[in-house]
Amino acid sequence: MRKRGRGTWIQLAAVAATAACSDEPAQQTTAAERGRHVYQNVCIACHSADPSREGSLGPPVAGATRELLEAKLLRGAYPPGYTPRREGGAMPKFKYLADSIDDLAAYLAQPGG
Repeated sequence: MRKRGRGTWIQLAAVAATAACSDEPAQQTTAAERGRHVYQNVCIACHSADPSREGSLGPPVAGATRELLEAKLLRGAYPPGYTPRREGGAMPKFKYLADSIDDLAAYLAQPGG
């Protein structure tokens, strides 16, 4: 193993500091990618990993509108005029997801999402 000189470590530290201070994000993510992350970490506990399929407790949710997501996640209700796919009220409110509704809607609007 080759020893690195002091200059090499200083150069590496300078590169690391430059990268850390950059205004450019390390990786751009789309709304649908962020929504997929939310879905995988929260929703699949009851809904299928494939949003177009029946889950263990919840119905398919592929194509769910922002309006539906907001009503169910924040208020635990359905939007006016909506006919539920299932009877019952097992789904709890998820108020902490208020800032993720647009992302979740973008993911569920995708083919296969």
